[in-house]
Amino acid sequence: MTTPARVVAPRPLREADLSRVEGVFTDVDGTLTTGHKLRADTVRALERLSDAGLRVVLVSGRPAGWGEAWARQLPVDGVIVENGGLFFLRGARGQLRKVYWERPAERVANRKRLQTEVARVLRRVPGARLSVDSAYTEVDLAVDYNEEARLGEEGASRIESLLRARGVTAVRSSVHVNCWLGRFDKLSATRRFAKVAWGERLDPRDGRYVYAGDSFNDAPMFEAFELGVGVANVRAVLDRIDAPPAFITRAAEGRGFEELARAILARRRRAGREE
Repeated sequence: MTTPARVVAPRPLREADLSRVEGVFTDVDGTLTTGHKLRADTVRALERLSDAGLRVVLVSGRPAGWGEAWARQLPVDGVIVENGGLFFLRGARGQLRKVYWERPAERVANRKRLQTEVARVLRRVPGARLSVDSAYTEVDLAVDYNEEARLGEEGASRIESLLRARGVTAVRSSVHVNCWLGRFDKLSATRRFAKVAWGERLDPRDGRYVYAGDSFNDAPMFEAFELGVGVANVRAVLDRIDAPPAFITRAAEGRGFEELARAILARRRRAGREE
């Protein structure tokens, strides 16, 4: 990961023009979660957005197994997981549909090579191990540095560097170093999701969709979205992230997302009164 030549400070959320917002794409860990837990108030914020007619899509580095559960149980329109390797959405008859980025043969070949490359790197970093939930992945793998393991900044950076030297894409979330083979990321998968689910070409610059995140693997989204919003804990990585968010909340983690949801809904209520 290259260090940005200049850090552009995000503006306060109150300065964002939320007047055209139709939907929200959001990271999960450190953005919806607070202290690694999903608070009831944060789930209620998702419900309020959905009840108001906004589209809500989760975009996470977490495994496919998590994504299926979220898609079935949370008030969302879809879930993109494994940093874009696959996503879940509702089909025409309400059934849950799974869409992969890669064709089956490519996915199998990449998976086999990825497991080999990651195993080699783990042997070179003391204390490094796969995340517990890597057992439920289908496309990528995750090395734990800040969930149950405590490898710190130095350990995470070394893992990223070694993986990239072997041709593996590696980028940090707030808890894991996610790694994969394939030409996808959160942004490319979000574009494909919009096309498959809604039949539309996603233009992140048109102000109709917000993206909320907090960490390194959110950089492609922050760079693309006019309404890229970092919850306050993103400040911890602003001096190293490839692209910062345009706006930032006052509160951190899930409470920051709740703040964003309130701002969007308040703007919709004002627009209703104005009409």
